[in-house]
Amino acid sequence: MMESKSPVCNTCGEEIGVKPNGEFFVACHECSFPICKACLEYEFKEGRRICLRCGNPYDENVLDDVEIKTSKHQSTIATHISNAPQDSGIHARHVSTVSTIDSELNDEYGNPIWKNRVDSWKDKKSKKNKKKHAKATKAEDPDAQVPPQQHMEDISLNPEAASATDVLSVVIPIPRTKITSYRIVIIMRLTILALFFHYRITHPVDSAYGLWLTSVICEIWFAFSWVLDQFPKWSPINRETYIDRLSARFEREGEQSQLAAVDFFVSTVDPLKEPPLITANTVLSILALDYPVDKVSCYVSDDGAAMLSFESLVETADFARKWVPFCKKYSIEPRAPEFYFSLKIDYLRDKVQPSFVKERRAMKRDYEEFKIRMNALVAKAQKTPEEGWTMQDGTSWPGNNTRDHPGMIQVFLGYSGARDVEGNELPRLVYVSREKRPGYQHHKKAGAENALVRVSAVLTNAPFILNLDCDHYVNNSKAVREAMCFLMDPVVGQDVCYVQFPQRFDGIDKSDRYANRNIVFFDVNMRGLDGIQGPVYVGTGCVFRRQALYGYSPPSKPKMLPQSSSSSCCCCPSKKKQTQDPSEIYKDAKREELDAAIFNLGDLDNYDEYERSMLISQTSFEKTFGLSAVFIESTLMENGGVPDSVNPSTLIKEAIHVISCGYEEKTEWGKEIGWIYGSITEDILTGFKMHCRGWRSIYCMPLRPAFKGSAPINLSDRLHQVLRWALGSVEIFLSRHCPLWYGCSGGRLKWLQRMAYINTIVYPFTSLPLVAYCTLPAICLLTGKFIIPTLSNLASMLFLGLFISIILTSVLELRWSGVSIEDLWRNEQFWVIGGVSAHLFAVFQGFLKMLAGLDTNFTVTSKTAEDLEFGELYIVKWTTLLIPPTSLLIINLVGVVAGFSDALNKGYEAWGPLFGKIFFAFWVVLHLYPFLKGLMGRQNRTPTIVILWSILLASVFSLVWVRINPFVSKTDTTALSQNCLLIDC
Repeated sequence: MMESKSPVCNTCGEEIGVKPNGEFFVACHECSFPICKACLEYEFKEGRRICLRCGNPYDENVLDDVEIKTSKHQSTIATHISNAPQDSGIHARHVSTVSTIDSELNDEYGNPIWKNRVDSWKDKKSKKNKKKHAKATKAEDPDAQVPPQQHMEDISLNPEAASATDVLSVVIPIPRTKITSYRIVIIMRLTILALFFHYRITHPVDSAYGLWLTSVICEIWFAFSWVLDQFPKWSPINRETYIDRLSARFEREGEQSQLAAVDFFVSTVDPLKEPPLITANTVLSILALDYPVDKVSCYVSDDGAAMLSFESLVETADFARKWVPFCKKYSIEPRAPEFYFSLKIDYLRDKVQPSFVKERRAMKRDYEEFKIRMNALVAKAQKTPEEGWTMQDGTSWPGNNTRDHPGMIQVFLGYSGARDVEGNELPRLVYVSREKRPGYQHHKKAGAENALVRVSAVLTNAPFILNLDCDHYVNNSKAVREAMCFLMDPVVGQDVCYVQFPQRFDGIDKSDRYANRNIVFFDVNMRGLDGIQGPVYVGTGCVFRRQALYGYSPPSKPKMLPQSSSSSCCCCPSKKKQTQDPSEIYKDAKREELDAAIFNLGDLDNYDEYERSMLISQTSFEKTFGLSAVFIESTLMENGGVPDSVNPSTLIKEAIHVISCGYEEKTEWGKEIGWIYGSITEDILTGFKMHCRGWRSIYCMPLRPAFKGSAPINLSDRLHQVLRWALGSVEIFLSRHCPLWYGCSGGRLKWLQRMAYINTIVYPFTSLPLVAYCTLPAICLLTGKFIIPTLSNLASMLFLGLFISIILTSVLELRWSGVSIEDLWRNEQFWVIGGVSAHLFAVFQGFLKMLAGLDTNFTVTSKTAEDLEFGELYIVKWTTLLIPPTSLLIINLVGVVAGFSDALNKGYEAWGPLFGKIFFAFWVVLHLYPFLKGLMGRQNRTPTIVILWSILLASVFSLVWVRINPFVSKTDTTALSQNCLLIDC
């Protein structure tokens, strides 16, 4: 981007100017949205007093200042508006385009003056053959200071595009009555917590000091976890998109579609655990999208190099020639055949064409035949031949050795001759299997995704990327259009690195015993984050801006605005920059170099081959992106597309080169660009790095779920899934990317956003106090002691107030989120179940990996189910994760029996203290009840070894505890024996 001394207004392209104290003018202190005073005055005059980017109201001081200036100079502004057609300034263009009275708006670009300006800019740009001449033109002509991308945005809009009534999306805040009461209760609960801990700490239980101290430590940690989880939900928002306006703006009748291209990534590893039929449905739903076919490319990554995956994709490409036109002709939803034909609805609804029934029956027969062929391939692949697999031409399959094979690429659809049965063009479908060699670190899924980034950049280079797991099909054919309402919006989309969709699942029973749907996370937490800096990346169903994956900072982010102490996005004062770590200064300098290069070298068509190679060499992009001139040139094309200078015949060869094992060596892949390495939950790390650079993300929740997937519904698979997530969080906590300190010097990550990321990495450590707290009820019942002293009236009021505030917080959260109380309770239950099992193991495995270098290999979760509906719900497979919660259940049940027995022996006075202990124990049992029900299951399917180990551990713990009793104060046996001697027996 051509640099100027002052930042540029995002609305009109003029410099925003400075205030009397010499600082740049800042309209919104929340997001530092660049807008000049003149444009802001016009916004106030039109009654718009909310920031265009973040939706927050402008600062009161700014409002007062501008209102005074508006009242004083109202006549001047009126004159400016009336003379707009004759004014050649950029502000005249802005005012005229938002006015509905101006008759000049009916031509191609809006204002004729603006059209002339664009034409003159094009003429000037075509004459720039060298970089020095570009700088000279900038110095002579102030019009050249308008950012090129600003011009491109404006000329792509229709006449009504800039009006406030024609925006592509709007922010819908939560009603004030709901959100205000919610915040009040949060503050009230925080106050009650402070008073509660004051009472707990100042009133120790001397008779059971160890038990009391343990319980207080656990409660403090729980309160800390609650703060980390609650406050990022302080400003939840909703969003609404306007797809019809997107089409009107970028798909004019009679013209070629101007919608941005999208590259889809589908990842698979083991076709025996991730059935090819499920992957095929995902691919078919992508190919049948309601989106221009020339803008869609689907890349399937086979990281297991399985011939079964390759052959199944051949069958999928053949069936797509029939399926895609059928879906588009009759507007089928969803466009994954397996799920469409299994819908138990009236499929004739809204279908008016008489031929529909006949064609649907024929298509269903074709799909059944397709399934038979796919199942035959799977049956054939169950037993691998000794000599390895052989392809149809008689040659050996290159991927017979899954750990040592070359890179493989096959384009199935999207080339000349590959059309559907009606002769229409089909989206591109590409099979990719990256090279694997012994001695190289391949980085699992993150490495496979980065390989797809490079391959797609060489072959299609779409400006946006949408990644899906192989079991997540497109449920809403307009999902990409929903995302483009944000990403292609010239106001909202400028600083958006990705649009995240919620995950929705099929095949889960109505009760959702193990909280597989994660409703609370997706409908509560993520909407709260959307009101700050954006939701976290959850690994699938996410549309990325390719430039953000390349490590660039957002275009409008400072160097622009100086950090002010009042800004809420600052994590550290900028005056400490002088003491910044030299390595961080070097990284910042490299990042600024990349940021500048994308704009200064973005238009390489004006240079000949020698000059182009010299420019690329001078920027040392090889050290960042690797040794591929074609790929490096693609990174400089912000709007995507394959460079015209590239020879198409060499693209496949170049694509094979960029997925070779050694390509990433001595580059920034996995460190600063692409999917970030260092954790098995690469999704959290990748999104975190983008937010640290100043990008924001957006959460899109269309009425019809965009994507749906398959969830592991049995207990064992669910716990292993949670274990994987938790272990990834522990790895991030122990790495240099820990949100506690990483990125503090830049000041681009908001405090509440940092709290949310801290919560994502410290939650597994809650397992330690949780296990201790779930053991305390049994200990209290076995020893006759309790963690709380006799309650006074004040203490009773504190406990009552705490319980009421907890209930009120949940109720008000349910009101603004729309989540049911059952989902909230299931989430609470599985928080305990996962905490005392998977999270506990994750903490120990994380420290073992750090201290001893012991890595844990995870198996892919099976995506299949039994023929019986929800049959797998009752299957319990042997895993050590089942032992801790089973032991806690047995210990607490034994404690309840022991407590009742003790009360019966001691008489009436013992029943009062017993109720508090029993309530404590029942709290644990109720939270572990879904685990108990799943463990007992049906037809006694619980592994015997789980029961034996759990009973053994519970018995040993109970007997040893009663014998040692370490937390209860000891009685002075010497004094007791002396007293006994004085008694005359």
